[in-house]
Amino acid sequence: MPDYYIGLMSGTSLDGADGVLVDFSGEKLRVLAAATESFDGVFRAELLALNSPTHNELHRAAVAANHIAAAYARVVDALLGQAAAQGIAAPQVRAIGAHGQTVRHQPQRTSDEPAGAGYTLQLNNPALLAELTGIDVVADFRSRDVAAGGQGAPLVPAFHQGVFGSQDATVCVLNLGGISNLSVLPHEASSLVLGFDCGPGNALMDAWCQQHTGQPYDAGGAWAASGKLLPELLASLLDEPYFSQPIPKSTGRDLFSLEWLASKLEPFAAAQPEDVQNTLTEFTASACVDSVTRYGKESASLIVCGGGAFNAHLLARLQVGLPHVRVSTSDAHGLPPLQVEAAAFAWLAQQMVLRRPGNVPSVTGAQGLRVLGAVYPA
Repeated sequence: MPDYYIGLMSGTSLDGADGVLVDFSGEKLRVLAAATESFDGVFRAELLALNSPTHNELHRAAVAANHIAAAYARVVDALLGQAAAQGIAAPQVRAIGAHGQTVRHQPQRTSDEPAGAGYTLQLNNPALLAELTGIDVVADFRSRDVAAGGQGAPLVPAFHQGVFGSQDATVCVLNLGGISNLSVLPHEASSLVLGFDCGPGNALMDAWCQQHTGQPYDAGGAWAASGKLLPELLASLLDEPYFSQPIPKSTGRDLFSLEWLASKLEPFAAAQPEDVQNTLTEFTASACVDSVTRYGKESASLIVCGGGAFNAHLLARLQVGLPHVRVSTSDAHGLPPLQVEAAAFAWLAQQMVLRRPGNVPSVTGAQGLRVLGAVYPA
């Protein structure tokens, strides 16, 4: 019997909402439909502003959450249009997994706070989304893991294990969104799945490209490839305590913000913009290479997904840094790069509906397995 779920994801790249319709009834999941809605420049700027304290932010965050729910609903409509052509009707979809838009991520506890006092905040209005679509919505996936003492991120390694894991060899999966995160999938059943945020993915590269070229991202990494590396700047970027922290760990724009980048660039005011772009790309690659080398050294394969999978220059730098690892995109393994995270949240929605755990304590550091998310009935 078919087992249909929709997954919706809008990541830290702030570029838009991706959605997939998935059938989980077979031995392997099947993506039956995919759709994307880009965020316009004005809305991207508003989401970026909401990553930091700003004027009237409670009202602006609520309005942005409604905007995201409406964009999600349009993606769902597009998916259902494709589904109808396959004889699948909306009432057959069991639930929508809607991640929301992360604007703050501070799961760490401090000594003067009660246990579980960290938080993570995703803008979303799942009640509105349920109203607009007529389908049950599962949302707020990260908070329960944080309440259990975890990082609340990354949540995709369990999904990665099911889709990309192998009994023959250890596999690493690198998601290059605004922030990069790595899953280490051991082939031995007795070994723990690992996962954590490596550091910036596309966020700083995209911001610099937008500022200096007017383009939202460096297509194919061509602009970065035209520049040269600034070794002193690279060393300064990598001189960030986050990189030496032990896992489990997670990060976001709270740390790797435009303000953080500006402080690093102060001594390099005379640098050519393309040289900075080259160095920012090398920065992302270096942080990811170090993560694989440190925690996935037994892996012979690195599968790359997310928007950064289309940055040919970045992939080339990853391959140079990992000469004994085969770097490929998730396309080569049956799931296009922009569908992986959305499919993961369809899977997390299914886990919630079935009351099964969605987190991996060895990844997030939570006190144990937890059922993640809250249900908003249609």
